[in-house]
Amino acid sequence: MSEGRSRRLAERYLWFALGVAVNSFGIALITKANLGTSPISSVPYVLDLATPLTFGETTFLANTLYVALQAALLRRDFKPVQLLQLVVNLAFSALIDVSMGLLSWLDPQGLPACLASLLAGCCALGFGVALEVAPNVVVVPGEGMVRAISAVTRRPFGRCKVAFDVSLVALACATSFALFGGLEGLGAGTVVSALLVGRVCGLCNRRLPLLARVAALSRDPSGAPDEMV
Repeated sequence: MSEGRSRRLAERYLWFALGVAVNSFGIALITKANLGTSPISSVPYVLDLATPLTFGETTFLANTLYVALQAALLRRDFKPVQLLQLVVNLAFSALIDVSMGLLSWLDPQGLPACLASLLAGCCALGFGVALEVAPNVVVVPGEGMVRAISAVTRRPFGRCKVAFDVSLVALACATSFALFGGLEGLGAGTVVSALLVGRVCGLCNRRLPLLARVAALSRDPSGAPDEMV
């Protein structure tokens, strides 16, 4: 690998790491709004409320399961490099606990304050997703799971993403009723984040020159794309 390509690869991973950090902070902001967490975090958050485990620890367990399911679905098409998702999972889960700790002071009272926290979290998460995807390196386990489902079913990624999120929310609802006899950790904020985060991500991709510059790092000077690593 040339020196220039090595430098670009290092930059790509740095931007990816920043995107993962912003993601974790966005999820924490959404959760602290007390209106329900994001769909991808719905099952871990319900389990967090029901067990002594932290939000980050339940997230780690869920994402580890996603990686195992990817391997089962893809079989021979599951490449060893995809095991790097486990490293990403460890960092992402730890950062969720760090973000929840940093926001321990945040306890919005009243609907306007809760909505402000929710919208700020959705904006942060949408930007974080865009920044995480732009460098075209390893993916987080949740996205990896959707890609695996899309590859196996040969259906569009977007449609699989919606189906996956809906399935997670349904599972979280069922788990909440089984453990608490009602809805805990889920609410209008879960629906709002499901509808808003993707739109924020798309807006960031269209409007922020930074993301175009980050995406350009995955192409060599001739314009040919580097492989995802």
